[in-house]
Amino acid sequence: MKVFVTGVNGQLGQEVAAILTRKGHTVISSDKDSMDLSQPENIENFFTQFPDAIVHCAAFTAVDKAEDEEQLCMNVNYRSTSKLCDVARKADIPFVFISTDYVFDGTKQGMYTTEDATCPVNVYGRSKQLAEEYVLKYPKSFVLRTSWVFGKGNNFVKTMLKLAQQGKKQLNVVCDQVGSPTYAYDLASAICSMLFTDKYGLYHVTNENFCSWYEFAKQIFTEAGYDVEVLPVTSDQYPTRAKRPLNSRLDKSKLYTNGFAPLPTWQDALSRYIAFLKKEGECR
Repeated sequence: MKVFVTGVNGQLGQEVAAILTRKGHTVISSDKDSMDLSQPENIENFFTQFPDAIVHCAAFTAVDKAEDEEQLCMNVNYRSTSKLCDVARKADIPFVFISTDYVFDGTKQGMYTTEDATCPVNVYGRSKQLAEEYVLKYPKSFVLRTSWVFGKGNNFVKTMLKLAQQGKKQLNVVCDQVGSPTYAYDLASAICSMLFTDKYGLYHVTNENFCSWYEFAKQIFTEAGYDVEVLPVTSDQYPTRAKRPLNSRLDKSKLYTNGFAPLPTWQDALSRYIAFLKKEGECR
């Protein structure tokens, strides 16, 4: 199978490409240099021949920056996604789009299901919401909402570790935003297993269990062996340019009822990731 993967240098894209390659598939890939997603009108010209599937991992993920660069965010996350989906529709091939918990406003008391109405509170979330709506009109599409991704690239885990390595002994971390940290490798594995089925539609795909950023940070330092005191603060005490949803707990029952295996717990995923970083010399 010949699969086109966008964002191949990103946390998720490189894992998807590696897994597909190990499985014997041919990966055609793009990065921000070979395919400029800020110029959606040029995307169709990239394809001289059609692949057998498209996995769209690339995205504008700078949530705060998106508030000041709305057009760029919309071009990358919405308009370019719609153009790639058009290519998939024209070729009649599966299309995988990665979305986010940020399509919700975070005010619900329980877990968000795939049936709940979306209501994003920031530009990034709106760009993903619009893309979702477009992609889901294509019958051979998978839309996967995920959250708090970490992997081979810049992410919250590495930020915490870097601060510890710089000698920080005390950090304030938000305690009232709750979600599921998700390991890019585990998410990529799920994508690759879903890709070869016809169980299209909207899914929530994250590692199991929930925590706050505060709890996540504490576990990061425990796993890495750093003595850093983590102090809980509220979102009001730690304002950011873009508003974040407080509740990002996603219900994954649709994933299970369609026969897909649950991802490991986020604690297990973090342990494996820290072990990887230590092996690579990125965590002392």
